[in-house]
Amino acid sequence: MGLYCWVLTLLTVGVGVASAQKDWWETASFYQIYPRSFQDSNGDGIGDLNGIASRLQYLKSLGMTGFWLSPIYPSPMADFGYDISNFTDIHPSFGTMADFKRLVEEAKKLQLRVILDFVPNHSSDEHEWFKKSVNRESGFEDFYVWQDPKPGTVRDPPNNWVAAWYGSAWEWNDDRKQFYLHQFHAKQPDLNYRNPAVVQAMKNVLRFWLDQGVDGFRVDAVPWLFETVGFPDEPVSGQSSDPLSQNYLNHIYTLDQPETVDMVYQWRELLDQYKQEHNTTTKVLMTEAWSSLDVVKTYFNDSNNRQGSQMPFNFQLIMRLDSNSKATDFKKVIDSWINIIPPNHTPNWVLGNHDKRRVSSRMGGDHMVDIMAMIELTLPGITVTYQGEEIGMHDVDISWKDTQDPAACQLTEDTYQEGTRDPARTPFQWDATANAGFTNASVKPWLPLAEDYPLVNVKVQQETTQNSHLKVFKELMSLRGTNALIWGDFKSQVLGTNVYALTRSFPNDKRSYVVLANIGSTVETVDATKVDTTLPNSLVFRVVSVSSKRKPGETVTSNNIQLQAYEAVVLSNGTHRLRQSFTMLGGVIVIMMLVTLFKL
Repeated sequence: MGLYCWVLTLLTVGVGVASAQKDWWETASFYQIYPRSFQDSNGDGIGDLNGIASRLQYLKSLGMTGFWLSPIYPSPMADFGYDISNFTDIHPSFGTMADFKRLVEEAKKLQLRVILDFVPNHSSDEHEWFKKSVNRESGFEDFYVWQDPKPGTVRDPPNNWVAAWYGSAWEWNDDRKQFYLHQFHAKQPDLNYRNPAVVQAMKNVLRFWLDQGVDGFRVDAVPWLFETVGFPDEPVSGQSSDPLSQNYLNHIYTLDQPETVDMVYQWRELLDQYKQEHNTTTKVLMTEAWSSLDVVKTYFNDSNNRQGSQMPFNFQLIMRLDSNSKATDFKKVIDSWINIIPPNHTPNWVLGNHDKRRVSSRMGGDHMVDIMAMIELTLPGITVTYQGEEIGMHDVDISWKDTQDPAACQLTEDTYQEGTRDPARTPFQWDATANAGFTNASVKPWLPLAEDYPLVNVKVQQETTQNSHLKVFKELMSLRGTNALIWGDFKSQVLGTNVYALTRSFPNDKRSYVVLANIGSTVETVDATKVDTTLPNSLVFRVVSVSSKRKPGETVTSNNIQLQAYEAVVLSNGTHRLRQSFTMLGGVIVIMMLVTLFKL
């Protein structure tokens, strides 16, 4: 019996260890959907919930664990849904609550997790709460941040604070005869989190959507939740000469206040409590904070081990890398994030979202699409993919006439390009038919499509006999289920002049992966054993970038690998496929045979 148990343990280590010891979100790959631009089902040129439901099988085919939706709530659309007039309903352009429930049901059938955007900092000025607060109705007097004019003036703002977009952060309300604070659009008044009634009201919002079956929340604009008591003027930064520009001030009284972190911890407590009360799987909290690393780190946990966000979004790859970055920059940025992750917490990696330029455009062109995907999807931890990045969609040049983004519309025809987010929000490119399969041929989409969509779309890239960004992405996603990428050690190094190299290895089955990304414009010859001296003498190409002339299955000498300009490859030891098949597919069969043998 002792021998039997030993053999059983040995054989099952590769089958059950990951699922037994990691929660679902720790190995997850999430897909961000911008609902207006994903799939239109009713022919009005705007994406909707039924459109999303019709495309869930695509997300499953990518290997996604779940998806998060940008806001789908009732809204005047002054900021395309981030100005919410009802936190517990669905905007008619996206569908109905019944449509949402069907979407959740369909997602669960496919074992896809549903994450909603939670927008706690502000509401729309058309929300009932704000209307009641304007009228000073009982219980709502201080639901928002109200202040009198600056002492000694009739209508001057209380202080010098400026909004995140542009202009004063204060708006006069003639009915109440006071200013209200808005860190973003004037139609987005800030809620007052120093009022316990507000805190409770927003916790009720979370519970409402948890009751609808969602698996967690992406929390918008977290750093702006609290402001310093007393509302003092903020110091001038010296970075701008325009007193209405966000860069004009150092935002020491309006950003990253200590109470903000505590609020995140309270939301985490609510989610954990809900899990226990309803015997559900873990509900995940993702927090958006474009703050410095020392601040973002505090969202994980505190010195008393009080838990916060499972996923404080890692925006370092967006904030600190661009078309001018070298391999040394990649290593510095990636290491800086890994180094702040507290024990027993999981890194996460984000390449893009609806607010930032797409990877292809930000990083210098199509040749960087596979490079960024290979690096992100092989790093340890959680990944987030913005819709379209898997096929290499790029920013679309939107004219002033076609501009929709409120942040850009507040600017001028000469300056709107500096603030517009429209280029990364254009409709998803499904196929080469009219309107890229996003909406009916006779309908004008809410934003113009990329002119090259007949060549850059899902159908073309899936059906081509050649390599494609989509095929590369899917191959990388399939590797993420292996022990090496779930559990493996991580090492990285810059090789040659400009090659970023990383290795992932899992000693229990001696499996190793080597990722080599030539971020330079010249040919490089590198020695992969400098990253990991335990690598075998030869390696096998597993995944190669679209630009590569290599073929999966080819072998190469480990210490003499030539990479063309902007070529990226994933290699592994030659026993990978046999061992993976044995461990993941044949292990259970072998165990059953052994059980029978020992019984005999």
